[in-house]
This record gives sequence, structure tokens and C-alpha cells, in this order.
Amino acid sequence: MVALMATGVFFIYSAQVYTGLSQFRMQVIWIGGGLVAYVFVSYLDYRIVLRSSHWIYLAAIAILLLLWTPLAGPPRHGAVRWLDFGFFSVQPSEAAKLGCLVITASILARSRVGSLRESLLTVLKIGVVISVPMLLIFMQPDLGSALVIPPMVLSLLYVANFPKIYFGVVIGALLLMIAIVAIDVRGYERFLEENNLSPTTHRGQYEEHSLLPLRDYQRNRILSFVAPERIDPVGIGWNVRQSLISVGSGGAFGKGWGEGTQAQLGYLPRGVAHNDFIFSVLAEEKGFMGSALVVGIYGLLLANGVRVAGLARDRFGMLLALGVTIIFSVHVFINIGMTIGLMPITGLPLPFLSYGGSFMISCCILLGLVQSVYRFRREY
Repeated sequence: MVALMATGVFFIYSAQVYTGLSQFRMQVIWIGGGLVAYVFVSYLDYRIVLRSSHWIYLAAIAILLLLWTPLAGPPRHGAVRWLDFGFFSVQPSEAAKLGCLVITASILARSRVGSLRESLLTVLKIGVVISVPMLLIFMQPDLGSALVIPPMVLSLLYVANFPKIYFGVVIGALLLMIAIVAIDVRGYERFLEENNLSPTTHRGQYEEHSLLPLRDYQRNRILSFVAPERIDPVGIGWNVRQSLISVGSGGAFGKGWGEGTQAQLGYLPRGVAHNDFIFSVLAEEKGFMGSALVVGIYGLLLANGVRVAGLARDRFGMLLALGVTIIFSVHVFINIGMTIGLMPITGLPLPFLSYGGSFMISCCILLGLVQSVYRFRREY
């Protein structure tokens, strides 16, 4: 964890060295706050979290609802995702991930799982409590953060040995949703062609014609992934193309720390180089070997989460450690995947590397929970 934090600080500095910005200093402050949170949570008996799971969940919902109050910050790229407290901002969706994890693990730990009838009530409970924060996150809109929760919930249901029919239903619903989104995006593409509009210049005209609660910028991201040759490469396809150049130009050993050109010259946009695309900066400057080392460190972190889940002495501890591991896995897979063109751009940051205070502290709290499960594994 500390190795990833230090790596993040170095490459945030490198991404901004010629811009006059010094957000790496603020990242150091966030790391300090995150380490304090990590130590505190790691010494907190996770059984207290079990007893307080409903209050943690309700607190997360309350924090999300603050986005519809005067505390909400100004819209960023058409979305309201931050609470503005003047000298710092907070992203409520990070609290929602923690709340969803804790309440799901709590329900599964307290419920009987066996036959289809016995499991149905538990599934309905989880479905209700998870749908509320997901809907609030989606309304911001923040599709990326909302997509982190379902894999975590499904993974916990799987290890809890739920009947396989539930997973068949979920897979069927997922395929149906993908088909509906694909039809909608194709309709969006035809709308642009028929009205001679550019994806980068029109302002949400198609949203009025669609029944899906998708924003046009989200459709643009999907198009940039599935049909990059048919859209404006200087507009919505720019970030991905420049990221691919960054990663590819690094070669085996990279250009050297502080010697990368994509971010420093502004080709990799300076608004995203230090957060969502920090892996691109690292890959350009440290090459394949440096990138593989970082991926290897993530592998150790995730493997340790699975190990701790196996060592846990109760069901809640096992589910908690595994849920944290899944959340990190989704972030790492999607973030690195989008920098090399394997996943659409969703805006999910890279744990411990990307710039951001709310995310850093959230990651430290989550990993502190895993440490708590390990620390108190023998006190039974």
C-alpha cells in the first residue's frame, strides 16, 4: 500500500512538472490522513462494524442525499458528484461503496442460505438496500462508481453459496441490458448522422428522445470504445488515443521519470493525466517493466485480501475482506483496461495512485477493514 502511495506521488508530480501545478503536495496530505484512517480502522474490531452496519449504511445514504442540498459543488462535465466545503471537496459515492459493502456482508452473515425459498428473502433484502445508493449515484450521474457495486454484491452472493439460478437470472438481465444500451447507442449514432451533428458539439438533443437515463457524453464514451474509427478522434476519442501513445511509446524500460512528453506537453489532457490516466504517465516513463511491477504489487495486494478472507474466523469477516478485494479488483481492471483501450472510459481512478482525497481515504479505510479482520482472526 505504501509503495503504491509513494509511486502515485512521484508520477503526479511528473505529470504536472511543466504546468506549474503542485497537487502532489496535496496528495501527500491526503496520504497522511488516509494512513491515520487506516491505522484507526485496523485497530477497530470489525465486529463493531457488524453491529453498526445499518447506521453506516444510513450515514452513506444521508451523505449521498447532500448532493441535492446547497452543499453540492458546481457541476463538473455536466455532473454533480462533489460536496464543496470551500478548501476541500468530498465525493459521496466513496461512502456509498463502503455502506453497500458493510450492509451486504451484514445481511449475508445474519441470514440462512440454503434452498431457493430460504435464499429468496435475503436476495430481495440485498436488492432493495443496494438499489437505493446505486440509483442516487446514477442520478448524479456517475456511471463508473455505480458499476463497482454489482460485481462486489454478486461475488459475495457466490461465496455465500447461493443457488446458481440467481446468477443465471442476473446474467440474463445483464445481457438484456447490454442489448438495450446497444440499440440506444446505435439510435444515437443514426441521430447524429441524420442531423449532421458532431458528438463533441451538440448539447444533449438526443437525451430528449431516449427513454434510457443515459447522458449523451456517456453515449460518446461507449462510441469511442466500440467504434473509434467512426467518431471524431480529436474530440471524444482523444484521451484514449493519447493514452495508447503514452503506453506504447514507453517501450520496455520507459523514457525515464520526468521525461515523458504526452502529459507534460498536454497531449494527454492535464485535467486527467494525474488522476484517471496516471497509469499512462507511469507506462510512458517506466515502460513495460515498471508497469508490470506496479501490476504485480496490485496482485500481491489482492492476493492478500483473498488470503485474509480465508483466515477469517467468521462469516462476516470473510465477506468483508473479500468484498474489499473485489472493489479494488474492479477499479484496477477497469482503470488499466481503459488506458490501453480494453475498456470504455468510465472515470474510475486507480487505488492509491490516482490523485484524489476522498478516494485515497476511502481506499485506506477499506484496506484497514481487511487488516482488522486479520488482526482479530484469533480472538474467538
